[in-house]
Amino acid sequence: MRSWFRLLAAGLVTVGIAVSIPAVSTSSVAQDAKPTREEAKSVTLKAADLITQKGLEEAAKAFNAEGPFKHGELYVNVIDFAGVWKVYPPRPAGVGQSVINVKDPDGRFVVQDVLAVAKDKGEGWVEYRWLNPASNKIEPKVSYVKRIPGQDLVAYVGIYR
Repeated sequence: MRSWFRLLAAGLVTVGIAVSIPAVSTSSVAQDAKPTREEAKSVTLKAADLITQKGLEEAAKAFNAEGPFKHGELYVNVIDFAGVWKVYPPRPAGVGQSVINVKDPDGRFVVQDVLAVAKDKGEGWVEYRWLNPASNKIEPKVSYVKRIPGQDLVAYVGIYR
């Protein structure tokens, strides 16, 4: 009898018992999972494409709504070359404010670093430390940065590591 229980536990024997398991969509599971560098880069590139195709005003609606551009700790930021927020989903009231001189806890000018990558390379990664609202701790963060072609705008998405 014990060997039968071991086989059952190992999944080698099935028993005809109906069990109700709530259906979980893969999208909700994916949204609850910690975002990856690849996802941050992909969302940034898609955001840049949307701005190019639809304009900033239309794209901002998608960036501020729950969905592919905003879920869990992942969201799209947009700044102009002067370092002014154009889209900032965690605090929409911040749109229009200059953040050019914002520093991380180590004294790095984060926005200036983001702008330097956008202007010099067109796109790439920026690493810094930032307050994670989920843990309320300063944690390492990395953002993928993409200049919007032909515009003085930069889209970026960051993830905590």
